[in-house]
Amino acid sequence: MIHPDPEDSRLSVPVSGFDQTGAEVEINVVTERALTLYLNSQEIVTMMTIGDRPDLLAVGYLLNQNMLRGDDRITGIDYDDDLEVVVVRTERETDYEDKLKKKVRTSGCAQGTVFGDMMERFDDIRLDPDARLRTSALYKLTRTINTAPSLYLAAGAIHGCVLCQEDRAVAYMEDVGRHNAVDKIAGWMWLENIAPQDKVFYTTGRLTSEMVIKTAMMGIPILVSRSGFTAWGVELARRVGLTLIGRARGQRFIVLSAPQRVIHDADPSQAEAEPARSRRKGATSGKEMS
Repeated sequence: MIHPDPEDSRLSVPVSGFDQTGAEVEINVVTERALTLYLNSQEIVTMMTIGDRPDLLAVGYLLNQNMLRGDDRITGIDYDDDLEVVVVRTERETDYEDKLKKKVRTSGCAQGTVFGDMMERFDDIRLDPDARLRTSALYKLTRTINTAPSLYLAAGAIHGCVLCQEDRAVAYMEDVGRHNAVDKIAGWMWLENIAPQDKVFYTTGRLTSEMVIKTAMMGIPILVSRSGFTAWGVELARRVGLTLIGRARGQRFIVLSAPQRVIHDADPSQAEAEPARSRRKGATSGKEMS
């Protein structure tokens, strides 16, 4: 499985402080770096990110903002760590000056944004009606993801997104904003030509309109979260026929859209309860914290 490296010193740093008793402690905190994205010669956006996989983040962002078309050919992706700049070059000439004027802030963390015409092709999306998710696979996935090594366990203050197939996690990305994590997966899928029809998308964050739109635009028919819903997120999921599963923790979950894709093949009372997700030693003052 593709996943972040919790031991990567660039992704978190130790910081000294004091706890509730006044005792000195040292904890790991995630990094935040500015990354400026260019599409050919045009500056598109500056994002705050942990700094890993800038190529995937750049391509996924452009795809989900409808700035890359399905038939576009990328001729190069250049990243300069010192300048904190990533440049995506395409064979097709691009000019998004007017589009950039129609920016709309969303409910995503770290000031997530979409463009005003991002939904211009939303109603044309057709998700695979034959995709299915067995509840036995869902229970296994949530348990596996919850206990997988991650930057969250090392430092917290971060969101994760996972691309899954049946009961397997295929790609796991983390970032300070869940929109960045989903963009990284979108970029990886596009660059590696990964088919979306039989996939499940899992996120640790809320099921907002932005998460629903991006998942649907990637062509993934099922979206799962351990967190809750927003009303507009549910409305958009129902509009496009996206299966929306929230509050998926341990033996419980709630489906608010397209429930026909869920096959109830497991007795919830027989599923394992979700273990406490503890930070590993080093994230706090030598003690694990739930």
